[in-house]
Amino acid sequence: MSDQGTLSAEERAIVEAAAARARGALHSGSPLRDVLSVLTAAVEALGKHRVVASILVLDREGLLRNGASPNLPADYLDAIDRLKPDPRVGTCAAAAATGEVVETPSFLEDARWSELRHLPMALGFAGAWSMPIKREGRVLGTFGTYFRERRRPTAAERAAMGVLAPVAAEAIAGAW
Repeated sequence: MSDQGTLSAEERAIVEAAAARARGALHSGSPLRDVLSVLTAAVEALGKHRVVASILVLDREGLLRNGASPNLPADYLDAIDRLKPDPRVGTCAAAAATGEVVETPSFLEDARWSELRHLPMALGFAGAWSMPIKREGRVLGTFGTYFRERRRPTAAERAAMGVLAPVAAEAIAGAW
């Protein structure tokens, strides 16, 4: 992915095609997980499969549940299932609690990961970031990306997520 503030033509085509596929799946009545998986696949394709994307959805009890994380193992998803939004925990729980983007360039250096860092590091991840998925100001979930190297998201990754997160919000809101 380019490190520019805008997406390249190729990246924009991938993002727009994924958004259109996800909206089509949503309007045809596909299950929420299938719709959200289209969006996570686009993020992974843009990252040349050096990243893994995950969408967590707030349930009716206000806990984070797996919405779509096709390339994270079941035991990892079980370990993070039902996380409570908390600005002091991880990236997704913090993003859900604050309604703001949360970056973790290095799991080793971020106190929010003190209790959980062993989980992503065991999978070869070094850092992550998460964008809240919002609709009408309400947080519905989070769109997270795990990195295999220590770093922050690029401007292009932020731009792509800016296009894909509203599609995720539409899908989640429709499922409630």
